Amino acid sequence: MPYLSGEDAVKELRRALSNPNVQSDPLRYRNTITKVIRVMSQGVDVSGLFPEMVKACATVDIVQKKLVYVFLCSYASLNPQLSLLVINTLRKDCQDANPMVRSLALRNMTNLRLPGLAEYVEQPLTVGLRDRAACVRRVAVLGWAKLHNLQPQAEIDAAVVNELYSLLRDSDPVVMVNCLRALEEILKDEGGVAINKNITHHLLNRLKECDVWGQCDVLRILERYQPQTEGELFDILSLLDSCLTCAHPPVMAATLRLFLCLSAGFPSVSQSALERACGPLLAACGSNSREMRFTALAHVQLMMQSEPGLLGAHYKRFFCGYAEPAFIKQRKMQVLVELVNDENVSMLLDELKGYCTDVDPDTAQAAISAIGRIGRSYSDKCLDILTGLLGLRQEHITSAVVQTFRDLVWVCPQCSDVVCAALQGCEETLQDDQGRQALLWLLGVYGERVATAPYVLEGFIDGVRAEVSVSVKLELLAAALRLFLSRPAETQDMLGRLLHYCIEEERDMCVRDQALLYYRLLQCGPEQARRVVEARRSDPMLGVLIGRPLQPIDAWAHGFNTLQPLSTAAATPDSSTRGSPEHLNCEPKHTLTEELKELTDVAELCQGSVVGVEPAVVSLSLSPALSPEDFEEMWLQLQSLHMDQGASAVEEGDFLCVVKLMPCQMLPVNSPQSLQAALQLVNIQTMAFTPPNALPWKVYLYTHTQPAPDSQSAECTLVLAELLYSSETPDSSRAELSEDNDGLSALSDDGQKSGDRCVKITVKQKPRDSTALSGFLCILTAVLNTVSAECKL
Repeated sequence: MPYLSGEDAVKELRRALSNPNVQSDPLRYRNTITKVIRVMSQGVDVSGLFPEMVKACATVDIVQKKLVYVFLCSYASLNPQLSLLVINTLRKDCQDANPMVRSLALRNMTNLRLPGLAEYVEQPLTVGLRDRAACVRRVAVLGWAKLHNLQPQAEIDAAVVNELYSLLRDSDPVVMVNCLRALEEILKDEGGVAINKNITHHLLNRLKECDVWGQCDVLRILERYQPQTEGELFDILSLLDSCLTCAHPPVMAATLRLFLCLSAGFPSVSQSALERACGPLLAACGSNSREMRFTALAHVQLMMQSEPGLLGAHYKRFFCGYAEPAFIKQRKMQVLVELVNDENVSMLLDELKGYCTDVDPDTAQAAISAIGRIGRSYSDKCLDILTGLLGLRQEHITSAVVQTFRDLVWVCPQCSDVVCAALQGCEETLQDDQGRQALLWLLGVYGERVATAPYVLEGFIDGVRAEVSVSVKLELLAAALRLFLSRPAETQDMLGRLLHYCIEEERDMCVRDQALLYYRLLQCGPEQARRVVEARRSDPMLGVLIGRPLQPIDAWAHGFNTLQPLSTAAATPDSSTRGSPEHLNCEPKHTLTEELKELTDVAELCQGSVVGVEPAVVSLSLSPALSPEDFEEMWLQLQSLHMDQGASAVEEGDFLCVVKLMPCQMLPVNSPQSLQAALQLVNIQTMAFTPPNALPWKVYLYTHTQPAPDSQSAECTLVLAELLYSSETPDSSRAELSEDNDGLSALSDDGQKSGDRCVKITVKQKPRDSTALSGFLCILTAVLNTVSAECKL
């Protein structure tokens, strides 16, 4: 028979099922039915055997009954009239003395899913709810849910619902859990099963009797209950405490989610629950199941949004194994980036450096991107590794390194000198579009620092006719124009050739329109073109030293133990999906941007309002960039000189220190990015600030003052500043200049009302320039007032 076609096999099976000699031999009859099921599982249509199989269900052989019921449930929808013939046999089996036969009949009666089945099934299901055997009650409870799913418009009798509620106290835990599942399905439109205090305590007391998935269902339903008193809340948490360390990850995750829902008003309790669940979660990260490992890693990332240091001591548990799949390695590297601190940064960077040469290009590029993210805080060590990787001359590695360079200088401008020096010769290895886009952006923005930038661009322009990527062409146009504005003599001819080709010969309308825009801008003059196309060199919305702001636990607790962490994108954007970093949607909030558009006018008003200070003619600049180490060294040096001034260690004109108290009702201590964005817009670089919501709250920043051409002062100065914001309300303290007695002393706010909150501004300037310093303070005051007003709104 295996060599017969489908139709021939069905004919052969029909003859065998109809053969009286086969029917009289139970073993041969069962074997024939087994062959029918085997052929059916191979995809052959055996629905023509339905009448013969209906006759075969009238037997006392349980094995044969199971085989026949499998067939009938599969083809009942194709033969609804003949399927009704089975009902009498099934109803008769529901009264059999054997509980296995009764449960089997009830299960398959509800699995037939026939439109007119309800009137035949309701009575056996009602009787099954009161059956002595637990296996029958289990099937009967779920049978009501199947019946409701078959006819959702039909209402289930209230007596049946009450019967299901009473079965929540059944001695069998499976029956109890099945009742919860059935009531959830039947009462879906009413919000599911109703939970009160008695039901909650009963379910908690019997929780450990249930299997793993039963416990998960019970814990999920208990999330709806709100304890009436604080004492009841902690009694429930005490009962759940042991489940937090359960060896089964699903139970642990469901318990932790319930813990976080119940303790939403007690942050310390939520944090303690997270600490208790760390052990089982780490064990799940090392599970033999790849799916379990990936899920655990996704939930670890979710927890680290609020507690990044929770697993800091266990960072080695997230090192990648050689045989692990790429999707797990990449998740582990994302976790490792969040666990970096001063103690383990060297070991983590060495580990990530080894992943950069992985045989899988995606894993290698993810490791390089992870090193770049760590470079926002530890730039020197990461730049050494990234620069060394360029020496491998591997196409995918070079592309990932150049893209990482682009993203790194976008958030850390102080790294630009090292990056520009490392770009020599990269164009020879780059072949992919994303890497070339990143290189072109760097050459356009920092072309004045790269000696070979015009020659590299000329190579791209000479091959523009063979270029197929529209994104590369657009980036080439922007880079050529930016480089022309900084190095016109070397770039004028090649820019003309590029514009001529893009306007006259290019077929893509986007490239052609972009070239026409640049051509018309140049007709308006270089200065007008510079104002339009000159790119920002840093992102005002990304922190340099602090990383991502912490989120409260309540912000993500609703998504814990769901599919949301699995579908959530990585924390950092994929650099391979974009070109220039300024194309990202990283603008500050609309209201803040509108306020800061008039920041220059506000600063002038502030200068005019300061008594005894002439309006300062000064501009601010971030160049040359200052590294965190240089900032700390300069700050401590000026502080030491200030303390030794009485010993005449330094001449009076070498430096200047100012302390000022500025009234300020509110600063965005819970979201420092808005303040950082505002400071970036006026060319004041934030070096570091304390974690969000911490009081007192400090910010360290720097800038360079550059006098205007018509100013009497022709010297640039370095300004270092510290902002200290506290919830205290000083009544008598006033800012005083430590070593100056001229008009700058008027900057102390003598008009401050008693009880007002204030920001203490400590400024150190070298070399000394009182006029430039007054301009800086006025601009800084305007920014703080603007941000404070936004916080009040």
